[in-house]
Amino acid sequence: MESRRGPLKSAVPSNIVSPVRRCSRTACGRPAVATLTYVYADSTAVLGPLATYAEPHCYDLCAEHSERLTAPRGWEVVRLLDGSAPARPSGDDLEALANAVREAARPQQRAAQAGGGPARGADPMEVARRGHLRVLRSPDS
Repeated sequence: MESRRGPLKSAVPSNIVSPVRRCSRTACGRPAVATLTYVYADSTAVLGPLATYAEPHCYDLCAEHSERLTAPRGWEVVRLLDGSAPARPSGDDLEALANAVREAARPQQRAAQAGGGPARGADPMEVARRGHLRVLRSPDS
């Protein structure tokens, strides 16, 4: 006796995946507008514009949840939401990336900075440093 099998059917009905990324908060279905990343080594939560790609250890948040974001006690929240920022990397972004790569390639300069003395050729635009994050002076000031 021959059995006739039809096409395999999934127990879960398939839905079309929406191209719009949604807020990561439970039971929130609003569209995401910002990406939250935790920098555990620096006890810092960084909230910036929506990342180009969804990353596994980042959280996409809607406008309401990004505005109400608080960090654990002792942590710092860095908000990088700037509506006037260009969507594509600017020349300044590429130059900053190149400078960061050059800095990482100079271990003796980093050792001198760790010793407390200012390093030769330090970036005059750098105002402060916390771990791997840098605060830069505005080009207008």
